[in-house]
Amino acid sequence: MNKRIIYKENQIIPAVALRGLTVFPGAIMHFDVGREKSIRALEHCMAHNLPVFLVTQKDIREDDPSLPDIYKYGTVSYVKQLLKIPGNNMRAMVEGSYRAEIDEYVSDEPFISVRVNAAPDTHNPRMMERTEAAARVLRDRWITYAKLSPKVGDDLNFMVETESDYSKVADFIAQNIPMPYQERQKILSERRPYGRMEAMCAFLAHEIEILSIEKEIQEKTQEGINKNQKEYYLREQIRAIQSELDEGEDAAAEAENYRRKIRALKLDAESEEKLLKEANRLARLGINNPEGSVARTWLDTCLDLPWHRSTPEEISVEAAEKTLESMFYGMEKVKERILEFLAVRKLNPDLKGQVICLAGPPGTGKTSIGTAIATATGRKFARVSLGGMRDEADIRGHRKTYIGAMPGRIIQALRLAGSNNPVILLDEIDKMASDFRGDPASAMLEVLDTEQNHAFRDHYVELPVDLSNVLFIMTANDVSQIPRPLFDRMELIELGSYTDEEKLEIAKRHLLPRQLKKHGLKAANLKLTDDILRTLIYAYTHESGVRSLERELATLCRKCAKRIASGEAKSLRLTDKNMEEILGPKKFREKPDANPTEVGMVNGLAWTAVGGEILPVEINVLPGSGKIELTGNLGDVMKESCAAAMSCVRSRAVSLGIDPEFYKKNDIHIHFPEGAIPKDGPSAGITITTALVSALTGRPVPTNIAMTGEVTIRGRVLAIGGLKEKTMAAMRHGAKTVIIPKENVRDLAEIDPKVREALHFVPAETVDTVLTTALLPAEGKTEEATLPEGVALPKAEPNLGESMVCSKGR
Repeated sequence: MNKRIIYKENQIIPAVALRGLTVFPGAIMHFDVGREKSIRALEHCMAHNLPVFLVTQKDIREDDPSLPDIYKYGTVSYVKQLLKIPGNNMRAMVEGSYRAEIDEYVSDEPFISVRVNAAPDTHNPRMMERTEAAARVLRDRWITYAKLSPKVGDDLNFMVETESDYSKVADFIAQNIPMPYQERQKILSERRPYGRMEAMCAFLAHEIEILSIEKEIQEKTQEGINKNQKEYYLREQIRAIQSELDEGEDAAAEAENYRRKIRALKLDAESEEKLLKEANRLARLGINNPEGSVARTWLDTCLDLPWHRSTPEEISVEAAEKTLESMFYGMEKVKERILEFLAVRKLNPDLKGQVICLAGPPGTGKTSIGTAIATATGRKFARVSLGGMRDEADIRGHRKTYIGAMPGRIIQALRLAGSNNPVILLDEIDKMASDFRGDPASAMLEVLDTEQNHAFRDHYVELPVDLSNVLFIMTANDVSQIPRPLFDRMELIELGSYTDEEKLEIAKRHLLPRQLKKHGLKAANLKLTDDILRTLIYAYTHESGVRSLERELATLCRKCAKRIASGEAKSLRLTDKNMEEILGPKKFREKPDANPTEVGMVNGLAWTAVGGEILPVEINVLPGSGKIELTGNLGDVMKESCAAAMSCVRSRAVSLGIDPEFYKKNDIHIHFPEGAIPKDGPSAGITITTALVSALTGRPVPTNIAMTGEVTIRGRVLAIGGLKEKTMAAMRHGAKTVIIPKENVRDLAEIDPKVREALHFVPAETVDTVLTTALLPAEGKTEEATLPEGVALPKAEPNLGESMVCSKGR
C-alpha cells in the first residue's frame, strides 16, 4: 500500500462504467463485465499495458451510459487479469492506482475514451491536528463496528489498525464493508483526507446504530424460539421486527387481499404480473413503511379503474330528439348532427369511441350539449377542464416515485365515471398552453387518436388502459388556437351565435324558469312581456350566447325577491318606465335612426371569438405633406389592408373625381375606435376603401349600411370568414344593408330565416359595386343601389332578393 504512485495529467485513456461498484486507489477488485464496450476497453488495456479509468454510473439501470450518466471522479487502475466466463462475459481483476477526474468525454467507439486529470489528496497544514483527531475517532468507531458486525474478519481489522497513512484509512474501510455505491462515491470524490474520514465516521455511526438494533431484535427472538424449527424462527424474527416498528397489522394478510382482487380482475398478463409484483413488495415493506404507503395508494388506484365495467347503451333516436328539443332551442344543424351520430351508434354498437369538437362563442350551450349526449346515450359523464393547463403531467400523470404523485386528469375522469365507456367532456381545449413543464396538447394526441388510445399509458398507472370506448367531446371558442395535429383528430361541429329572437325564446323557455326556481319565486311574481325581454336583450347585453342575459334575469329575480320578502309588493312587473330604475342605465345604445349619414365614417364588420361585432372606420383628410397615420391598435394584416385600400383609391382617383395628387397634398388619418382592443385581419379592406373615398369626395355613407370583404390593389373583393356572426352583429346594431363578397353568395342558403328578413345583402365582385351601393351624392340625394350584372341570388327563400344573409366563408 506504500508503493509510490506516478500521477499523470491530461491523459486520454479507455473508461469502463461500473454498475454499483466503486474502485478505490490501492484496492484490488474482481468484477464481471458483460457490455461489449467495456470488454473491448479492458482487452485493449490488457494487451497494451495501459491504465483504464474505472468510474461508477449514477443509475445502474442505464445500459449505455454517456457522460451525464457517470460520476465525475473515478480511479485510474491497471488490469491484472482477464478470464472468459460463460455467457459471453469476462471476469476482470484490477488494481486501483490513483484518483482522477474527467476533463473531457473524447469518444464512445470502439469503447469509451475520456481525458482525465489526476486528483491527488489536498493537505492543509493548519488541519493536521484535526485530521489526526479524525483518524483516531475513525479507528475507535471501526473497533465498535467490527465487534457488532459478523462480516469483519481479523485480517481486515488488522489492516485498519496498522495502517500508518491516515489518508488511506477511509478508502480502505469504504472498499471493504457493505456500503451503498452512492456513499462510496462521496468518499471517492473527496480529495481532503479529513473530509473522507469525517464522512466515513458519520456512516459508521449510522451503521453502529442499525447493528445495535439488529442485535437487540435477534436477542429478543432468540429467547422465544425453538432452534430446531427454522420456519418458527423466521416468523418470530419478523414478528419482533414488526413489534419494534409498532406495526400491529399483518402485512402479509393485506398483501394477500390485494392479490385476490388482482386475480379477480382477469387482466392481461403484463398488467397482472406488475400488480402482483407490487403486492408482493408491499408484503415485505410492512404496514407503516413510507414506501408501503406509496405502493398501497398505487394499488388502490389501479384496482379502482373500470377495467371491465361498462355502461349498457340505451339509444333511442326518438327519445334523444325529444331530450334535445326540450333542452335546447334552435341549433337545428347541431341537433341533427347529434341524432345522426346516435343513429350510427345504434346500428353499429361496436363502433369505437369518436372525438367530437363543439366550437362556438361563449354561452352558446357547448357544455350543456355534452351533458345531453351522455343523457341520450345512457352513459356515465365526466368533465375535465383544460383551460389554462400548462403541465403535460396534468394529462399523463406523475411518476409514482414522486411525493404526492397522482394519475393524470384522463385517468381520474375514467375512475370518477366508474365505467370504461363514459362521455368525457374536455372543456376549453383551445385554452391549453405550454411552457418548460411540457406541452399538454402533445400529450392529448395519444388520448384522442382512436388508432392508438386502446393502450394509453399514464405515467402514474404505468399499465395500458383502453380508451377506445370513450366518447370524447371537446369544446372550444377559437379552433385556430388548437394545434393542427390535434385538430385533425376531431370531428368539428360549429355552434353559431344566437339571434335576438332565439335569445328571446331561450329566455322564456329555460333561463327565466330556472332563475325563478333558484330564487324561490313563481311565474306570477315576476311579469315580463316579450317586448320588455327584447329591450333587455339589446339594451343590457351584447354577446353571442346568453350568459349575460341570464345574469340580468338573475338581477331582476333578486330585486323581485327583496320586494316580496320586505312586504313592499307581491309581484314585480318590468316596464319601459321602471327598467332603468331597477336595472340601472342601459349599457348599450339603442338602434340608430333610419337614415343618418356620415362623411368619412363607414361601419365594417368583425368576427371575434365571442361572435360578431360592428367595426366602424373613421378617416380624416387634412392639409399636409402626405403623411398617413394609422391608429386603433392595429395588427400587421390590417395595416397592409390600409395600404392596399390606399393603392386601390389612387388607381381610381380620376374616375372617382379625386385629385390624383391627393396623397401628396394631404395628411390622412385612419382610425378604428376602441383603441384598447387589438384588431387584425383583412376583411375590413372594402370598409377602409369606402371610408377613404367618402372622406376625399365629401360623399356621405348611410350608417345603416355595413360591409365586409377583403380588397386587392386592383379593386377585387375577396371572400372572408365569419359572415354568419357578422350579419347577426349588423342586425343587432340596426343595419339594413350589408355588402358582402360575391364568393360568399354560396353560403347564403344556410342563414337563419329571421336574419334574412331583417337585412338586404348586396354581393360585390369589385370595389366599384361597393362604392356605387354605399356612397350618396355630395348634395345628399340617395342613388338607387343596384346589383352587379350577372349576379344571381340563390332562391332558398322567397324574398332572398330583398333580404339575404351569409354564413361563415373561408
